[in-house]
Amino acid sequence: MELNGAQVVLECLKNQGVDTIFGYPGGAVIPLYDALYDQGQYFTHIRTAHEQGAVHGADGYARATGKVGVCFATSGPGATNTVTGIATAYMDSIPLVIITGQVPTNILGRDSFQEIDITGITVPITKHNFLVNDINELQSVVNEAFYIAREGRPGPVLIDIPKDVFLKRTDFHSVILNKKERYLNHNNEEEKLIKKAAKIINQSKRPIVYGGGGIITSEASECLAKLVDKSSIPVVNTLMGLGGFDRNKSLSLGLVGMHGFKEANLAVTNSDLIIALGARFSDRVVGKVDKFAPGAKIIHIDIDVTEVGKNKDVEVSLIGDLKEIINRLITHVEEKNRTDWIDRINSWKEHDKITERAFHPKNILRQAKKVLGEDALVITDVGQHQMWSAQYWNFEKPRTFISSGGLGTMGFGLGAAIGAKIGKPNVPVVHISGDGSFRMNCNELATISKYNVPITTILFNNSTLGMVRQWQRLFQNERYSETDIGNEVDYVKLVQAYGLKGYKVRNILELKEVLKEVKDANEFILIECVIDKDQGVYPIVPPGKPIDNLILD
Repeated sequence: MELNGAQVVLECLKNQGVDTIFGYPGGAVIPLYDALYDQGQYFTHIRTAHEQGAVHGADGYARATGKVGVCFATSGPGATNTVTGIATAYMDSIPLVIITGQVPTNILGRDSFQEIDITGITVPITKHNFLVNDINELQSVVNEAFYIAREGRPGPVLIDIPKDVFLKRTDFHSVILNKKERYLNHNNEEEKLIKKAAKIINQSKRPIVYGGGGIITSEASECLAKLVDKSSIPVVNTLMGLGGFDRNKSLSLGLVGMHGFKEANLAVTNSDLIIALGARFSDRVVGKVDKFAPGAKIIHIDIDVTEVGKNKDVEVSLIGDLKEIINRLITHVEEKNRTDWIDRINSWKEHDKITERAFHPKNILRQAKKVLGEDALVITDVGQHQMWSAQYWNFEKPRTFISSGGLGTMGFGLGAAIGAKIGKPNVPVVHISGDGSFRMNCNELATISKYNVPITTILFNNSTLGMVRQWQRLFQNERYSETDIGNEVDYVKLVQAYGLKGYKVRNILELKEVLKEVKDANEFILIECVIDKDQGVYPIVPPGKPIDNLILD
């Protein structure tokens, strides 16, 4: 059948199983939105307040569902407004397809109205991108974009389409690109590597599993649990790996790195083997590189060969699908009882000094989890509240913690929470933010109001940019430069202006009363928790120091 370019794009999206699109219309994508007008039975379109919110929405949708998130934006400023969201997804390996409009091909390169070289701008932050000048290439490009976004190490792909290409017509045939790469073949050399890794594990006295986001991406949580149960190896997680191993299990040590728990950081430092699963040895984890697990061999399993040996030398590397490799590894790993090692780790645990009635982030988050349950999706912005969530929520399942890890994007949370809720409508979604981050994304309250998105926002209001202030207090001689925030915004009245509910609480008893309403509510509710501006995130490792050099209080 003959279709115009805009119709081709939508037919390709249907073939890829896309049913949800986040976006914002504009001049260069008017033909695309005109075609969308006739496709209401196939697509849910969420028009956000800002293009950055649209990309974060697609990102949150992708993280919550495991599908490819899709976003539309117009040319020029519409396209450039997507850049932060694209970079956020790129750093965290999230599969997105972003479709931007472009000025017509006959005026490309002439500094035309709302023209920008978005493919040139996004080369460093996309897995791949395309500028489609030929209508006859459009179908294959869209299909290829989805394949690239999801296969191997996932990531964002951008397709820039000139307005006249949307309008031109071509013959369309319903074909889906369905490649499947093989990363680890069952040949003799790779089997030798599997057995070599297993032998090192079996001989190890003080091993640690260092689990990253790859565990969640590859859906390897269950096989990781089997490996750990068989080998009795404790697990530490990166920020992106939270939920990949049940935090309530006895062998879970929780977060590792700059804000890792004492026992987790000391276990890594004193280990004789690090089994890195889908993790990239980032600076926030390793601290001072040459002091990170100085006496340990490293087995690195990852789908991306470029990550192996990039920050730390490795003894054995296994490149491929994490789930497949772990399952093969299990057959060669011996059952072990590493009681001495586990007892030693447990001896490093700090006694909890936080009383139950204290209005401390730990108690606030634990109360929220008690009401919302283990299945709730937690989406955070970036700052102290992000680290408190990582430390105290105790994530039990994959895809229940959604946060900007690699880029650390303030303003990520509300858009991502909208996307997560659209993707998982029957699961409670809680957005955790700080007053600094909330100011960056509160325009998306309009989106929540328009589409009646039932999210609970827990806002830690300490009247400051808390993490920056903490660093200034600890490392800059208390020189608080431009970090304190005034009380000029009444956040409860702000959400009420959008027709939404909000409450301000100052103690645990008030919080419990509000949470009773949240439990049965099917609407947006803001819970503003007023806390002390000098409440810190601890432990903290000073920048550039080894991760066993912790400030505990």
